[in-house]
Amino acid sequence: MKQSWMTFAQRPVPRYTSYPTAADFAPAVGAGEARAWAGSVKPGSAISVYAHIPFCDKLCWYCGCATTVPNGYDRIAAYVETLHAEIDLWADAMGPHGGLAHLHFGGGSPNSLRPEDMTSLIGHIGRRFAMRPDAEIAMELDPRVLSEAQVEAMAGAGVNRVSLGVQTLNLDVQKAINRVQPRVQVERVIARLNAAGITKHNMDLMYGLPGQTVADVEEAAAFAVLQGTSRISVFGYAHVPWFAKHQAAIREDMLPDIEARFEQAEAATAILLDAGYVPVGLDHFAREDDSLAVAAKAGQLRRNFQGYTDDPCDTLVGLGTSSISQFKEGYVQNLKDRNAWRDAVRAGRLPSERGIALTDDDRLRARAIERLMCDLRVDVAEVCAEMGAAPDALDDALETARFLVPAGLCKVNDGVVTVPLSARVMLRTVAQSFDGRFKPAPRRHAKAV
Repeated sequence: MKQSWMTFAQRPVPRYTSYPTAADFAPAVGAGEARAWAGSVKPGSAISVYAHIPFCDKLCWYCGCATTVPNGYDRIAAYVETLHAEIDLWADAMGPHGGLAHLHFGGGSPNSLRPEDMTSLIGHIGRRFAMRPDAEIAMELDPRVLSEAQVEAMAGAGVNRVSLGVQTLNLDVQKAINRVQPRVQVERVIARLNAAGITKHNMDLMYGLPGQTVADVEEAAAFAVLQGTSRISVFGYAHVPWFAKHQAAIREDMLPDIEARFEQAEAATAILLDAGYVPVGLDHFAREDDSLAVAAKAGQLRRNFQGYTDDPCDTLVGLGTSSISQFKEGYVQNLKDRNAWRDAVRAGRLPSERGIALTDDDRLRARAIERLMCDLRVDVAEVCAEMGAAPDALDDALETARFLVPAGLCKVNDGVVTVPLSARVMLRTVAQSFDGRFKPAPRRHAKAV
């Protein structure tokens, strides 16, 4: 890593899966706004749905997701029952729309669900939100606990894309993060999915894990290539034990330092580029024939709470605890506490507890940040014209970005901000230049690298 990057690399910055970020959500926006915004969806426009399944067989110590170990299926069954009721609440609140184009199950581990519950949830969502025949139905999976019956249920219900949490193949690193997952186990899962006709696979890899080396990261990246994976994400481990309490089980003295993390990220990138994968945004790669790579090349890549996507929908309905919904008017987030979420749904209320209403300035900056995060380039004049803003509306952002130029993090020429591919790992820092709400806070966001 360049010495000039060191200071920036250690600064906490948002991931910018949205703007404003969830850190800016407040209780002043809640269920009332959620219902009004859901009812104002543009007729004929397609929508997306995200369903959060907050359960895992075991807790992985690196994870920062809202999840828990259920200790039996009763808690999961009760959650599923409430989820069905929430589906009806949102569907009843929605105005006329063009049907469901993208359905994504995340967690946690969606394959903590029994096969029959997978089938019933997908069917219920499909009926109530008018699922399109060509809809993408994606599901995040834990390869350690995926059964044959679950694969059959997913295939039968129309699941056509899965995301596999692999992270690392090194056994010692796996033990250090409480996720022991032999290579052969992942290979068998992939073979089983392919046999069932589910051939679009995403694979999540990580760097910066305790005891992890460059060789470990290279091995995992090469494995993903060998499996013919459609999309590969290479995330940096974010050590935030004040937020994710179980991360305290990870010894900080075993974590690679900033320079080692950068070397690991670069090593994975080299392997994937050599294999012909297309770099997508901050930390994703895709095969040239994958729709994500196609969208990236066409300048149509999007970014939402699930990360990078080719989903063009402006409306995203979030189901389940802690889920975030997105509308043209703003964002709302569901209650995180399962009991409170259940009680709200039982009372016939949308279980939204906080959010934010977008201003014109928010929309302008959101568009600029999204283009930069997706394209590594943003033409400020073009964005201002597109959003109907004054030509000088983002002059403050350009001025801030210019401070990053001497360090080599970006270039600013004639109102165009460009991040070199070599500085891609620092993309969030450049995007922060456009953040009009950013408040420096060490315990609010993860470090840039």
